[in-house]
Amino acid sequence: MKTLSKILILSGVVVLATACNTRELNTKVSNTTGWAYYDRNTTNFEAQEGVGNVNPVGMIPIQGGTFTIGEKDEFLTAPRNNANRTLTVSSFYMDKYEITNLNWNEYLHWLEMVFGEVAPELVDKARPDQTVWRDELAYNDPYEVNYFTHPAFSFYPIVGISWTQAMAYCQWRTDRVNEMALVNAGAIAIPPFGDLIPTDDENYKDEWETATGYMMDAIEQPNPENPDEIITLYRPSYEWIRDKFVFNTEKYLLDPTYSPTYGKHPRTDSYGEFRKATRADGIFVTGYRLPTEAEWEFAAYAPVAGEDGLTIEGKIYPWSGYHPRDLSKKNVGQLQANFIRGRGDMMGVSGALNDHYVITAPVDAYAPNDFGLYNMAGNVNEWVLDVYRETSFQEVTEYNSFRGNIYMRPDRDSLGNLQMDSVGMIKLTYGGAEDKRDYRDGDFASVLHTDYPLVIDSATMDALTEFKTDPTDILCERIDKNSRVYKGGSWNDRIYWLNPSTRRYLDQDKSSATIGFRCAMSTLGDQIPSGI
Repeated sequence: MKTLSKILILSGVVVLATACNTRELNTKVSNTTGWAYYDRNTTNFEAQEGVGNVNPVGMIPIQGGTFTIGEKDEFLTAPRNNANRTLTVSSFYMDKYEITNLNWNEYLHWLEMVFGEVAPELVDKARPDQTVWRDELAYNDPYEVNYFTHPAFSFYPIVGISWTQAMAYCQWRTDRVNEMALVNAGAIAIPPFGDLIPTDDENYKDEWETATGYMMDAIEQPNPENPDEIITLYRPSYEWIRDKFVFNTEKYLLDPTYSPTYGKHPRTDSYGEFRKATRADGIFVTGYRLPTEAEWEFAAYAPVAGEDGLTIEGKIYPWSGYHPRDLSKKNVGQLQANFIRGRGDMMGVSGALNDHYVITAPVDAYAPNDFGLYNMAGNVNEWVLDVYRETSFQEVTEYNSFRGNIYMRPDRDSLGNLQMDSVGMIKLTYGGAEDKRDYRDGDFASVLHTDYPLVIDSATMDALTEFKTDPTDILCERIDKNSRVYKGGSWNDRIYWLNPSTRRYLDQDKSSATIGFRCAMSTLGDQIPSGI
Protein backbone atom coordinates (compact mmCIF):
# COMPACT_ATOMS: atom_id res chain seq x y z
CA MET A 1 0.00 0.00 0.00
CA LYS A 2 1.16 3.49 -0.77
CA THR A 3 2.03 6.20 1.70
CA LEU A 4 0.02 9.38 1.85
CA SER A 5 1.87 12.06 -0.10
CA LYS A 6 0.51 15.05 1.76
CA ILE A 7 0.55 16.66 5.19
CA LEU A 8 -2.16 15.34 7.50
CA ILE A 9 -3.13 17.29 10.61
CA LEU A 10 -4.73 14.83 13.00
CA SER A 11 -5.93 15.83 16.46
CA GLY A 12 -3.10 18.29 16.94
CA VAL A 13 -0.60 15.76 15.60
CA VAL A 14 1.38 16.97 12.62
CA VAL A 15 2.39 14.19 10.27
CA LEU A 16 5.21 15.06 7.90
CA ALA A 17 5.02 12.95 4.74
CA THR A 18 7.25 13.12 1.70
CA ALA A 19 5.54 15.23 -0.93
CA CYS A 20 7.99 14.32 -3.65
CA ASN A 21 10.62 11.64 -3.76
CA THR A 22 13.68 12.23 -5.89
CA ARG A 23 15.66 9.24 -4.71
CA GLU A 24 16.32 6.31 -7.02
CA LEU A 25 14.97 3.80 -4.53
CA ASN A 26 11.20 3.38 -4.77
CA THR A 27 8.29 1.13 -3.78
CA LYS A 28 7.17 0.26 -7.33
CA VAL A 29 9.98 -1.93 -8.66
CA SER A 30 12.66 -3.83 -6.76
CA ASN A 31 16.13 -2.37 -7.23
CA THR A 32 17.69 -5.81 -6.59
CA THR A 33 15.46 -8.24 -8.53
CA GLY A 34 13.60 -6.06 -11.03
CA TRP A 35 10.27 -7.58 -10.05
CA ALA A 36 7.32 -5.23 -9.69
CA TYR A 37 5.67 -4.75 -6.34
CA TYR A 38 1.88 -4.89 -5.94
CA ASP A 39 1.45 -7.32 -8.82
CA ARG A 40 -1.34 -9.87 -8.39
CA ASN A 41 0.10 -11.91 -11.27
CA THR A 42 3.16 -12.62 -9.12
CA THR A 43 3.51 -12.67 -5.33
CA ASN A 44 1.70 -9.33 -4.78
CA PHE A 45 4.39 -8.21 -2.35
CA GLU A 46 3.44 -4.92 -0.68
CA ALA A 47 6.43 -2.58 -0.51
CA GLN A 48 5.80 0.10 2.06
CA GLU A 49 7.56 3.38 2.68
CA GLY A 50 6.03 5.10 5.66
CA VAL A 51 6.52 8.18 7.75
CA GLY A 52 8.82 7.37 10.64
CA ASN A 53 8.26 10.24 13.02
CA VAL A 54 4.92 11.71 14.01
CA ASN A 55 5.30 14.81 16.18
CA PRO A 56 3.09 14.04 19.22
CA VAL A 57 0.95 16.79 20.69
CA GLY A 58 2.38 18.26 23.91
CA MET A 59 5.88 16.87 23.34
CA ILE A 60 9.23 18.42 22.50
CA PRO A 61 11.39 16.80 19.76
CA ILE A 62 14.87 16.22 21.19
CA GLN A 63 17.78 15.52 18.88
CA GLY A 64 20.00 12.87 20.43
CA GLY A 65 23.77 12.89 20.70
CA THR A 66 26.75 12.18 22.90
CA PHE A 67 26.98 13.36 26.49
CA THR A 68 28.53 12.45 29.83
CA ILE A 69 26.07 10.76 32.13
CA GLY A 70 26.71 10.68 35.87
CA GLU A 71 28.20 12.80 38.63
CA LYS A 72 29.17 16.35 37.63
CA ASP A 73 30.76 17.44 40.88
CA GLU A 74 32.35 15.81 43.88
CA PHE A 75 30.13 15.34 46.93
CA LEU A 76 31.97 13.58 49.72
CA THR A 77 28.84 12.22 51.39
CA ALA A 78 27.00 11.27 48.19
CA PRO A 79 26.26 7.66 47.21
CA ARG A 80 28.70 6.33 44.63
CA ASN A 81 26.02 5.10 42.23
CA ASN A 82 26.44 7.53 39.32
CA ALA A 83 29.96 7.23 37.95
CA ASN A 84 30.82 9.27 34.82
CA ARG A 85 30.29 7.52 31.50
CA THR A 86 30.15 8.87 27.95
CA LEU A 87 27.02 7.66 26.18
CA THR A 88 24.99 8.35 23.08
CA VAL A 89 21.21 8.55 23.04
CA SER A 90 19.03 8.42 19.95
CA SER A 91 16.58 11.20 19.16
CA PHE A 92 13.31 11.03 21.06
CA TYR A 93 10.32 13.05 22.20
CA MET A 94 9.67 14.23 25.77
CA ASP A 95 6.63 15.80 27.41
CA LYS A 96 7.02 19.53 27.79
CA TYR A 97 5.35 19.35 31.20
CA GLU A 98 4.94 16.81 33.97
CA ILE A 99 1.63 14.92 33.86
CA THR A 100 -0.94 16.96 35.79
CA ASN A 101 -3.88 16.20 38.05
CA LEU A 102 -6.14 17.30 35.18
CA ASN A 103 -4.46 14.81 32.82
CA TRP A 104 -4.95 12.00 35.32
CA ASN A 105 -8.57 12.98 36.01
CA GLU A 106 -9.23 12.72 32.25
CA TYR A 107 -7.75 9.21 32.32
CA LEU A 108 -9.75 8.20 35.39
CA HIS A 109 -12.96 9.64 33.92
CA TRP A 110 -12.52 7.51 30.77
CA LEU A 111 -11.98 4.40 32.88
CA GLU A 112 -15.02 5.16 35.01
CA MET A 113 -17.20 5.71 31.94
CA VAL A 114 -16.00 2.54 30.18
CA PHE A 115 -15.41 0.11 33.07
CA GLY A 116 -17.07 1.76 36.08
CA GLU A 117 -20.26 -0.32 35.89
CA VAL A 118 -18.85 -3.64 34.68
CA ALA A 119 -15.36 -3.83 36.22
CA PRO A 120 -14.95 -1.17 38.94
CA GLU A 121 -11.79 -2.88 40.20
CA LEU A 122 -10.01 -1.69 37.04
CA VAL A 123 -10.93 1.89 37.90
CA ASP A 124 -9.77 1.47 41.49
CA LYS A 125 -6.35 0.26 40.29
CA ALA A 126 -5.83 3.59 38.54
CA ARG A 127 -6.72 5.84 41.45
CA PRO A 128 -3.83 7.82 42.95
CA ASP A 129 -2.97 7.08 46.56
CA GLN A 130 -4.03 10.30 48.26
CA THR A 131 -2.83 9.03 51.64
CA VAL A 132 0.74 9.84 50.53
CA TRP A 133 0.07 13.30 51.97
CA ARG A 134 -0.32 11.92 55.48
CA ASP A 135 2.33 12.84 58.00
CA GLU A 136 1.96 11.75 61.61
CA LEU A 137 3.42 15.04 62.84
CA ALA A 138 1.88 17.45 60.34
CA TYR A 139 -1.61 18.67 59.40
CA ASN A 140 -1.84 17.72 55.73
CA ASP A 141 -5.52 16.73 55.70
CA PRO A 142 -6.48 19.45 53.16
CA TYR A 143 -4.02 17.99 50.63
CA GLU A 144 -5.28 14.46 51.14
CA VAL A 145 -8.84 15.60 50.48
CA ASN A 146 -8.29 18.25 47.79
CA TYR A 147 -4.96 17.90 46.00
CA PHE A 148 -6.14 15.46 43.33
CA THR A 149 -9.76 16.57 42.98
CA HIS A 150 -9.96 20.34 43.57
CA PRO A 151 -9.75 22.54 40.44
CA ALA A 152 -7.24 24.78 42.21
CA PHE A 153 -4.68 21.99 41.69
CA SER A 154 -5.63 21.06 38.09
CA PHE A 155 -2.27 22.08 36.63
CA TYR A 156 -0.16 20.75 39.48
CA PRO A 157 1.76 17.48 38.94
CA ILE A 158 0.00 14.22 39.76
CA VAL A 159 1.56 12.41 42.74
CA GLY A 160 0.68 9.23 44.58
CA ILE A 161 1.19 7.31 41.35
CA SER A 162 3.30 4.17 41.20
CA TRP A 163 5.63 3.26 38.35
CA THR A 164 3.17 0.53 37.33
CA GLN A 165 0.29 3.01 37.18
CA ALA A 166 2.38 5.45 35.16
CA MET A 167 3.14 2.73 32.60
CA ALA A 168 -0.56 1.88 32.32
CA TYR A 169 -1.29 5.57 31.65
CA CYS A 170 1.29 5.58 28.86
CA GLN A 171 -0.48 2.66 27.15
CA TRP A 172 -3.88 4.32 27.58
CA ARG A 173 -2.56 7.59 26.13
CA THR A 174 -1.07 5.77 23.13
CA ASP A 175 -4.38 4.13 22.32
CA ARG A 176 -6.45 7.27 22.77
CA VAL A 177 -4.14 9.35 20.55
CA ASN A 178 -4.08 6.70 17.81
CA GLU A 179 -7.82 6.20 18.10
CA MET A 180 -8.41 9.92 17.58
CA ALA A 181 -5.96 9.92 14.65
CA LEU A 182 -7.99 7.16 12.99
CA VAL A 183 -11.22 9.06 13.65
CA ASN A 184 -9.79 12.22 12.08
CA ALA A 185 -8.48 10.23 9.11
CA GLY A 186 -11.93 8.74 8.53
CA ALA A 187 -10.77 5.19 9.24
CA ILE A 188 -13.08 4.61 12.22
CA ALA A 189 -16.05 6.37 13.78
CA ILE A 190 -16.13 7.99 17.21
CA PRO A 191 -16.74 5.28 19.81
CA PRO A 192 -20.46 4.99 20.71
CA PHE A 193 -20.19 5.99 24.36
CA GLY A 194 -23.97 6.24 24.47
CA ASP A 195 -24.17 2.45 24.21
CA LEU A 196 -22.57 2.21 27.65
CA ILE A 197 -25.50 3.94 29.36
CA PRO A 198 -27.94 1.40 30.89
CA THR A 199 -31.41 1.31 29.28
CA ASP A 200 -34.79 -0.18 30.20
CA ASP A 201 -35.80 -0.48 26.52
CA GLU A 202 -36.13 -4.21 25.81
CA ASN A 203 -36.57 -3.63 22.07
CA TYR A 204 -33.26 -1.77 21.96
CA LYS A 205 -31.69 -4.61 23.96
CA ASP A 206 -32.89 -7.21 21.45
CA GLU A 207 -31.69 -5.14 18.47
CA TRP A 208 -28.31 -4.52 20.10
CA GLU A 209 -27.73 -8.21 20.92
CA THR A 210 -28.68 -9.22 17.37
CA ALA A 211 -26.35 -6.64 15.86
CA THR A 212 -23.32 -7.36 18.08
CA GLY A 213 -23.65 -11.06 18.88
CA TYR A 214 -23.06 -10.28 22.56
CA MET A 215 -25.52 -10.52 25.43
CA MET A 216 -26.41 -7.52 27.58
CA ASP A 217 -26.23 -7.73 31.37
CA ALA A 218 -29.53 -7.31 33.22
CA ILE A 219 -29.50 -5.31 36.45
CA GLU A 220 -32.46 -5.12 38.78
CA GLN A 221 -32.72 -2.02 40.95
CA PRO A 222 -35.35 0.18 42.66
CA ASN A 223 -37.08 2.72 40.46
CA PRO A 224 -35.75 6.18 41.46
CA GLU A 225 -39.25 7.60 41.00
CA ASN A 226 -40.93 4.80 42.99
CA PRO A 227 -38.57 2.98 45.42
CA ASP A 228 -41.12 0.21 45.99
CA GLU A 229 -40.96 -0.75 42.30
CA ILE A 230 -38.13 -2.89 40.91
CA ILE A 231 -37.06 -2.16 37.35
CA THR A 232 -34.63 -3.98 35.05
CA LEU A 233 -31.89 -2.09 33.24
CA TYR A 234 -29.75 -3.52 30.47
CA ARG A 235 -26.14 -2.63 29.76
CA PRO A 236 -23.38 -4.03 27.50
CA SER A 237 -21.37 -6.85 29.02
CA TYR A 238 -17.81 -6.53 30.21
CA GLU A 239 -16.70 -8.97 27.48
CA TRP A 240 -18.10 -6.75 24.69
CA ILE A 241 -16.54 -3.64 26.18
CA ARG A 242 -13.17 -5.35 26.54
CA ASP A 243 -13.15 -7.10 23.15
CA LYS A 244 -14.99 -4.68 20.88
CA PHE A 245 -15.36 -1.24 22.42
CA VAL A 246 -11.88 -0.55 23.78
CA PHE A 247 -9.52 0.40 20.98
CA ASN A 248 -5.98 -0.96 21.25
CA THR A 249 -3.31 0.00 18.73
CA GLU A 250 -1.47 -3.31 18.59
CA LYS A 251 -4.71 -5.28 18.43
CA TYR A 252 -5.81 -3.15 15.48
CA LEU A 253 -2.49 -3.62 13.66
CA LEU A 254 -1.72 -7.27 14.46
CA ASP A 255 -5.13 -8.93 14.24
CA PRO A 256 -6.39 -8.87 10.62
CA THR A 257 -9.87 -9.91 11.75
CA TYR A 258 -10.22 -7.20 14.39
CA SER A 259 -12.10 -4.00 13.89
CA PRO A 260 -13.90 -2.09 16.61
CA THR A 261 -17.70 -2.25 16.50
CA TYR A 262 -17.61 1.35 15.30
CA GLY A 263 -14.99 0.58 12.61
CA LYS A 264 -15.02 1.32 8.92
CA HIS A 265 -12.41 1.09 6.17
CA PRO A 266 -12.62 4.07 3.82
CA ARG A 267 -9.02 3.73 2.68
CA THR A 268 -8.20 1.71 -0.41
CA ASP A 269 -5.18 -0.24 -1.56
CA SER A 270 -3.52 -0.07 -4.99
CA TYR A 271 -6.39 -2.11 -6.48
CA GLY A 272 -9.11 0.14 -5.06
CA GLU A 273 -10.16 -2.34 -2.38
CA PHE A 274 -11.00 -1.21 1.16
CA ARG A 275 -8.36 -1.81 3.81
CA LYS A 276 -7.45 -0.96 7.39
CA ALA A 277 -5.01 1.83 8.11
CA THR A 278 -1.40 0.77 8.68
CA ARG A 279 1.73 2.38 10.07
CA ALA A 280 2.73 3.21 6.48
CA ASP A 281 -0.10 5.77 6.41
CA GLY A 282 1.87 7.87 8.88
CA ILE A 283 -0.95 8.53 11.32
CA PHE A 284 0.06 6.33 14.28
CA VAL A 285 2.32 7.55 17.06
CA THR A 286 5.06 5.11 18.03
CA GLY A 287 3.85 4.76 21.58
CA TYR A 288 4.13 6.68 24.84
CA ARG A 289 6.35 5.32 27.63
CA LEU A 290 8.50 6.48 30.49
CA PRO A 291 11.90 7.86 29.46
CA THR A 292 14.98 5.78 30.09
CA GLU A 293 17.35 7.14 32.72
CA ALA A 294 19.86 8.13 30.02
CA GLU A 295 17.17 9.94 28.01
CA TRP A 296 15.87 11.72 31.08
CA GLU A 297 19.31 12.93 32.16
CA PHE A 298 20.19 13.99 28.60
CA ALA A 299 16.91 15.91 28.34
CA ALA A 300 17.47 17.57 31.72
CA TYR A 301 20.97 18.82 30.93
CA ALA A 302 20.01 19.79 27.35
CA PRO A 303 23.59 19.63 26.00
CA VAL A 304 22.98 21.74 22.88
CA ALA A 305 26.04 22.43 20.72
CA GLY A 306 27.11 26.02 20.14
CA GLU A 307 28.24 27.64 16.89
CA ASP A 308 31.57 25.79 17.09
CA GLY A 309 29.77 22.43 17.29
CA LEU A 310 30.82 21.89 20.91
CA THR A 311 28.68 21.74 24.01
CA ILE A 312 29.42 22.71 27.59
CA GLU A 313 29.72 19.68 29.86
CA GLY A 314 29.67 19.73 33.62
CA LYS A 315 26.54 21.75 34.35
CA ILE A 316 25.22 21.15 37.85
CA TYR A 317 21.56 21.98 37.12
CA PRO A 318 19.30 21.94 34.04
CA TRP A 319 19.47 25.70 33.58
CA SER A 320 22.48 27.62 32.33
CA GLY A 321 25.08 28.41 34.94
CA TYR A 322 25.92 26.76 38.22
CA HIS A 323 23.67 28.61 40.67
CA PRO A 324 20.15 27.87 41.91
CA ARG A 325 19.25 31.57 41.59
CA ASP A 326 18.76 33.51 38.36
CA LEU A 327 21.66 35.92 37.69
CA SER A 328 20.04 37.84 34.85
CA LYS A 329 19.25 41.54 35.38
CA LYS A 330 15.53 40.97 34.91
CA ASN A 331 15.14 38.17 37.45
CA VAL A 332 18.27 38.47 39.55
CA GLY A 333 18.09 36.49 42.77
CA GLN A 334 14.95 34.52 41.82
CA LEU A 335 15.10 30.80 42.49
CA GLN A 336 14.85 28.64 39.38
CA ALA A 337 13.25 25.57 40.91
CA ASN A 338 10.96 24.39 43.72
CA PHE A 339 12.94 22.78 46.57
CA ILE A 340 13.91 23.13 50.25
CA ARG A 341 16.65 25.64 50.98
CA GLY A 342 17.35 24.42 54.48
CA ARG A 343 15.77 22.94 57.55
CA GLY A 344 12.16 24.15 57.75
CA ASP A 345 12.55 26.60 54.84
CA MET A 346 9.93 25.52 52.29
CA MET A 347 9.26 28.86 50.56
CA GLY A 348 11.01 31.73 52.30
CA VAL A 349 9.68 34.44 54.59
CA SER A 350 6.34 36.22 54.35
CA GLY A 351 6.51 39.22 52.06
CA ALA A 352 9.60 37.91 50.29
CA LEU A 353 8.85 34.32 49.26
CA ASN A 354 11.73 32.77 47.37
CA ASP A 355 10.42 29.80 45.37
CA HIS A 356 6.77 30.82 46.08
CA TYR A 357 5.40 27.30 46.68
CA VAL A 358 5.24 25.29 49.89
CA ILE A 359 4.53 21.91 48.24
CA THR A 360 4.33 21.28 44.50
CA ALA A 361 4.04 24.07 41.92
CA PRO A 362 2.11 24.24 38.63
CA VAL A 363 3.93 22.29 35.95
CA ASP A 364 4.56 25.43 33.89
CA ALA A 365 6.12 27.35 36.78
CA TYR A 366 9.71 28.60 36.42
CA ALA A 367 11.63 28.91 33.17
CA PRO A 368 12.21 25.92 30.86
CA ASN A 369 15.65 24.51 30.10
CA ASP A 370 17.39 24.84 26.74
CA PHE A 371 15.24 22.05 25.25
CA GLY A 372 12.06 23.84 26.33
CA LEU A 373 11.26 21.35 29.13
CA TYR A 374 9.76 22.63 32.38
CA ASN A 375 10.67 21.54 35.91
CA MET A 376 13.41 19.06 35.08
CA ALA A 377 14.69 19.89 38.56
CA GLY A 378 12.58 20.30 41.67
CA ASN A 379 8.78 20.26 41.98
CA VAL A 380 8.46 16.45 41.82
CA ASN A 381 10.88 13.64 41.22
CA GLU A 382 10.04 11.69 38.08
CA TRP A 383 9.83 7.97 37.41
CA VAL A 384 12.08 6.64 34.65
CA LEU A 385 11.98 3.30 32.88
CA ASP A 386 15.10 1.72 34.37
CA VAL A 387 15.50 -0.91 37.05
CA TYR A 388 17.85 0.41 39.73
CA ARG A 389 21.29 -1.03 40.24
CA GLU A 390 24.12 0.78 41.96
CA THR A 391 26.60 -0.14 39.23
CA SER A 392 24.39 0.43 36.16
CA PHE A 393 26.52 3.22 34.74
CA GLN A 394 29.54 0.90 34.75
CA GLU A 395 27.70 -1.90 32.94
CA VAL A 396 25.27 -0.45 30.42
CA THR A 397 25.79 -0.26 26.67
CA GLU A 398 27.25 2.95 25.26
CA TYR A 399 24.25 3.54 22.95
CA ASN A 400 20.69 3.92 24.27
CA SER A 401 21.76 2.52 27.63
CA PHE A 402 19.01 0.93 29.70
CA ARG A 403 18.60 -1.70 32.40
CA GLY A 404 15.23 -3.39 32.58
CA ASN A 405 14.69 -5.22 29.31
CA ILE A 406 12.01 -7.90 29.29
CA TYR A 407 11.53 -9.25 25.77
CA MET A 408 7.76 -9.55 25.60
CA ARG A 409 5.72 -11.22 22.87
CA PRO A 410 1.97 -11.44 22.22
CA ASP A 411 0.27 -14.28 24.06
CA ARG A 412 -1.62 -16.65 21.75
CA ASP A 413 -3.76 -19.69 22.42
CA SER A 414 -3.23 -23.13 20.87
CA LEU A 415 -4.99 -21.97 17.68
CA GLY A 416 -2.78 -18.91 17.34
CA ASN A 417 -5.45 -16.42 18.44
CA LEU A 418 -4.28 -13.32 20.29
CA GLN A 419 -5.23 -13.23 23.97
CA MET A 420 -6.60 -10.06 25.61
CA ASP A 421 -5.94 -8.77 29.11
CA SER A 422 -8.50 -7.31 31.51
CA VAL A 423 -8.66 -3.87 29.86
CA GLY A 424 -8.78 -5.03 26.25
CA MET A 425 -5.06 -4.85 25.42
CA ILE A 426 -3.08 -7.66 23.87
CA LYS A 427 -1.79 -9.87 26.65
CA LEU A 428 2.01 -10.13 26.61
CA THR A 429 4.14 -12.96 27.90
CA TYR A 430 7.81 -13.90 28.21
CA GLY A 431 10.04 -16.76 29.23
CA GLY A 432 12.56 -16.74 32.06
CA ALA A 433 15.52 -16.25 29.72
CA GLU A 434 13.84 -13.18 28.22
CA ASP A 435 13.91 -11.28 31.52
CA LYS A 436 17.16 -9.28 31.47
CA ARG A 437 16.61 -7.06 34.51
CA ASP A 438 19.42 -8.85 36.37
CA TYR A 439 21.72 -9.17 33.36
CA ARG A 440 25.39 -8.70 34.35
CA ASP A 441 24.27 -7.49 37.72
CA GLY A 442 27.35 -6.18 39.50
CA ASP A 443 25.46 -4.90 42.53
CA PHE A 444 25.90 -7.41 45.37
CA ALA A 445 23.17 -5.82 47.50
CA SER A 446 20.52 -6.65 44.93
CA VAL A 447 21.14 -10.40 45.14
CA LEU A 448 21.05 -10.66 48.91
CA HIS A 449 18.13 -12.69 50.18
CA THR A 450 16.23 -10.56 52.69
CA ASP A 451 12.67 -11.88 52.44
CA TYR A 452 12.78 -13.80 55.71
CA PRO A 453 9.63 -15.10 57.42
CA LEU A 454 8.68 -13.39 60.66
CA VAL A 455 8.19 -16.75 62.39
CA ILE A 456 10.97 -19.29 61.92
CA ASP A 457 10.00 -22.87 62.65
CA SER A 458 11.38 -26.24 61.70
CA ALA A 459 9.64 -26.10 58.33
CA THR A 460 11.48 -22.94 57.28
CA MET A 461 14.80 -23.44 59.07
CA ASP A 462 16.18 -25.80 56.43
CA ALA A 463 15.46 -23.28 53.68
CA LEU A 464 17.20 -20.52 55.63
CA THR A 465 20.44 -22.43 56.09
CA GLU A 466 21.41 -21.98 52.44
CA PHE A 467 21.60 -18.20 52.93
CA LYS A 468 24.51 -16.63 54.76
CA THR A 469 23.15 -13.13 55.25
CA ASP A 470 21.94 -12.05 58.66
CA PRO A 471 18.11 -11.88 58.83
CA THR A 472 18.35 -9.31 61.63
CA ASP A 473 20.43 -6.89 59.55
CA ILE A 474 18.04 -3.96 59.14
CA LEU A 475 20.60 -2.11 57.01
CA CYS A 476 20.50 -4.79 54.32
CA GLU A 477 19.10 -3.07 51.20
CA ARG A 478 16.01 -4.46 49.53
CA ILE A 479 16.86 -4.05 45.86
CA ASP A 480 15.24 -6.39 43.37
CA LYS A 481 13.82 -6.55 39.85
CA ASN A 482 11.00 -4.21 40.84
CA SER A 483 13.22 -1.39 42.14
CA ARG A 484 12.74 1.50 39.71
CA VAL A 485 14.81 4.68 39.36
CA TYR A 486 13.40 8.14 39.98
CA LYS A 487 15.26 11.40 39.35
CA GLY A 488 15.10 15.17 39.49
CA GLY A 489 14.58 16.24 43.09
CA SER A 490 11.30 17.50 44.52
CA TRP A 491 9.61 20.22 46.57
CA ASN A 492 10.65 18.25 49.66
CA ASP A 493 14.32 17.70 48.73
CA ARG A 494 17.55 19.56 49.39
CA ILE A 495 19.37 21.09 46.46
CA TYR A 496 21.76 18.14 46.02
CA TRP A 497 18.97 16.08 44.46
CA LEU A 498 18.24 18.77 41.85
CA ASN A 499 21.39 17.68 40.03
CA PRO A 500 20.04 15.52 37.15
CA SER A 501 22.78 12.93 37.64
CA THR A 502 21.55 11.96 41.13
CA ARG A 503 19.45 8.83 41.32
CA ARG A 504 17.27 7.02 43.84
CA TYR A 505 14.89 4.08 43.70
CA LEU A 506 11.52 2.85 44.94
CA ASP A 507 9.51 -0.32 44.40
CA GLN A 508 7.50 -0.03 41.19
CA ASP A 509 4.20 -0.59 43.02
CA LYS A 510 4.77 2.10 45.65
CA SER A 511 4.13 5.83 45.42
CA SER A 512 5.03 9.07 47.13
CA ALA A 513 3.88 12.69 47.48
CA THR A 514 7.21 13.68 45.92
CA ILE A 515 7.19 11.51 42.75
CA GLY A 516 5.38 12.22 39.48
CA PHE A 517 6.28 11.52 35.87
CA ARG A 518 6.26 12.65 32.26
CA CYS A 519 6.12 10.58 29.08
CA ALA A 520 8.65 10.02 26.32
CA MET A 521 8.44 8.48 22.85
CA SER A 522 11.00 6.89 20.52
CA THR A 523 11.65 8.08 16.98
CA LEU A 524 11.78 5.85 13.93
CA GLY A 525 13.91 6.15 10.81
CA ASP A 526 15.80 9.41 10.48
CA GLN A 527 17.07 11.32 13.49
CA ILE A 528 15.26 14.52 14.43
CA PRO A 529 16.94 17.23 12.34
CA SER A 530 18.71 20.20 13.91
CA GLY A 531 16.80 23.39 14.50
CA ILE A 532 13.37 21.86 15.24
